Amino acid sequence: MISIHPTALVASERIGDGTRIWAFVNILEGAAIGRDCNICDRCFIENDVTVGDRVTVKCGVSLWNGVRLENDVFVGPDVTFSNDPRPRSGVHLSSFPQTLVRTGASLGSGAVLLPGITIGRWAMVGAGAVVTRDVGDFVLVYGNPARQKGWVCRCARTLAFDGDRAACACGRAFLRDGADAVREEAA
Repeated sequence: MISIHPTALVASERIGDGTRIWAFVNILEGAAIGRDCNICDRCFIENDVTVGDRVTVKCGVSLWNGVRLENDVFVGPDVTFSNDPRPRSGVHLSSFPQTLVRTGASLGSGAVLLPGITIGRWAMVGAGAVVTRDVGDFVLVYGNPARQKGWVCRCARTLAFDGDRAACACGRAFLRDGADAVREEAA
C-alpha cells in the first residue's frame, strides 16, 4: 500500500508498493519511484528521475531531470543536485547529464552534487561536501571540494587497512584493489 499525505501533489502512477510520500511533496508525471521508499516533506521530483527500492529522501531535496538513485540510497536533508553544467536563464538543454548514486550510498545533509557525476556503491558523502567529481565504491569524502578521507563499510564504519586488507567489526572483510579501489571479499 502506498501512503500519500493529503498535501502532496503526485502526478506519477509509477510509485512502488510500501512507499510513503509526506507533506508538501511534488512528484511529476514521468518520475519512477521504487518500493518501500520514504520521500519526506518539501521534496520535488522532476519527470526524468528514477528512484530505486528502499530509498530515503529527507526533507527539502529536489531531484532534477537526469538524477538516478539506485536501491538503498540515503539522501540527507537539503542535499542539492544540479543538472545543468552551464545554466543561463531562458536557455534549456535538450538532454541532461546523468547523475548516478549507486546502491547503498549515503549523502550527508547539505551536500552539493554537480551534474553528471557518479557516487559509488556504499560510498559516504559528508555533510556540506561539494562533490565535483566521481566518488568510488566504499569511499568516504567530505570538504569543499570533496576529497577522499578514507574508506567505509556497508555498515558505515570507517575501515582501517593493514596492508591491503581490512576487517570491519560487523564481520565484513575488504581487499584494496590498487591505490584507489576497494572491494568487499566474499564471505
